[in-house]
Amino acid sequence: MCGIVTSPLLGKRRTLMSSDEIDRAIARMAHQIVEPDDAQESLMLIGIRRGGESLARRLASKIAEIRGGTPTLGFLNINLYRDDDVARELPESEIRGEITGRTVVMVDDVLYTGRTVRAALDAVTDLGRPRAIRLAVLVDRGLRELPIQAEYVGKLIPTSRMERIDVALSPQRSERDEVVVIADEDRVGT
Repeated sequence: MCGIVTSPLLGKRRTLMSSDEIDRAIARMAHQIVEPDDAQESLMLIGIRRGGESLARRLASKIAEIRGGTPTLGFLNINLYRDDDVARELPESEIRGEITGRTVVMVDDVLYTGRTVRAALDAVTDLGRPRAIRLAVLVDRGLRELPIQAEYVGKLIPTSRMERIDVALSPQRSERDEVVVIADEDRVGT
């Protein structure tokens, strides 16, 4: 059930995914990730910092439950590869092991313009030559600026540029996990 809350600071805030819905989406995505033959032995999950870290941990945990072995898990700082003005202080990348010849699943919380994923692709290919690179996102909100498409999507949520998606996701399941859309009242009608 989606609730709508109005705040003078946030505009309209609507819950799109509850903790239970997020947990079901992660379980479904984990099953889809391990289904292909090429994902059985050499699977590596790489969470794009910040948003993809918790989702990558949750997917790795669920994959371990499904197949009995935990996939290699890494985290990627893409700041040096960005082509826009978004600069953040992020922890350094943590990639353990060789990626050449492996199936790499890049993980992020929200897919929007595609620029973050393009930067992550550049960063990953600088580290080696994976057999395949796939993309897993909890939310695909559309409005792409680049021809980027996720193979594994928790939920497709069409939005406008006057809305923002906020994801609260813990590394382990929490009742506080949620996905909300917030209408930017200042940009409505412009």
